[in-house]
Amino acid sequence: MSRSSDTSLSWKHRAEDRATAALLNAGRLLPYPARIALMGWIGAHVIGPLAGLRRRIRSNLALVAPELPAAEVARLCRAVPANMARAIAETFSGDAFIARAQHSPIEGEGWPALQAARDAGRPVVLVTAHFGNYDAARVVLRAQGCDIAGIYMPMANRAFNTRYVAAMEHIASPVFPRDRAGLAGLLKHLRRGGMIGLVADHYMGHGVLMDFMGQPARTALSSAEIALKHDALLVPVYAIRQPDGLSFRIRIEAPVPHSDPLTMTRALNASVEALVRAHMDQWMWTHRRWKHNQRR
Repeated sequence: MSRSSDTSLSWKHRAEDRATAALLNAGRLLPYPARIALMGWIGAHVIGPLAGLRRRIRSNLALVAPELPAAEVARLCRAVPANMARAIAETFSGDAFIARAQHSPIEGEGWPALQAARDAGRPVVLVTAHFGNYDAARVVLRAQGCDIAGIYMPMANRAFNTRYVAAMEHIASPVFPRDRAGLAGLLKHLRRGGMIGLVADHYMGHGVLMDFMGQPARTALSSAEIALKHDALLVPVYAIRQPDGLSFRIRIEAPVPHSDPLTMTRALNASVEALVRAHMDQWMWTHRRWKHNQRR
């Protein structure tokens, strides 16, 4: 029995899954460029307002970028959900997305170091953010012979989660759930000389308060701790969406020097912040990144 027909699901989750599946299936009737453009429009003008995303975006921008003109804030309230919807549609587009993304140009001084680690079988911790569409970077690096394992946060809607995991595995496998068994599998992959991809811009309740975009934000040290423990390179990697809305540039920054977890994590935060400030419309401003940002 498929997850989508699981009678243990709530009516709300079943409805959400069916609506999402119907929307994605309808989109597949369109040519790939039109499909992604349509999903971007729906994100900007339907999902953004109805899901309350614009309110969260405005709140976060007021906190960390109060100098922005009202017109720019309004633009970001449309552009951010549009990018999010495009990324979801791309991930679920499978081979069409892979065919377009795999030839994305690679830039950045970290690429030679990453190639050397790949050829030597040295473990690598790749760190990215909810920016552009990080699955494009997975496509490109997989095509370049990088053996990358990913980790994901299982979604409350189990039916949609099943679809999402299948889509991620089609792009590049393996992927592991963020739980005890999944973490064990991820680290085993790393110890074998593989690469693992982590998204490091989450709010983490157990994290350390450190500056992000000029405000304290709880930030996990785990990426740096894993790199230190396993003598792995720690490399920031991003997929930057291009003006056509369909293509990407893959930026691989220089490896973060090994020192201590705090110093290394501050460097990761600074890397993400610089990228976000340069491309404000590509970061997921809907995150509650700065909640509980006072010392307990």
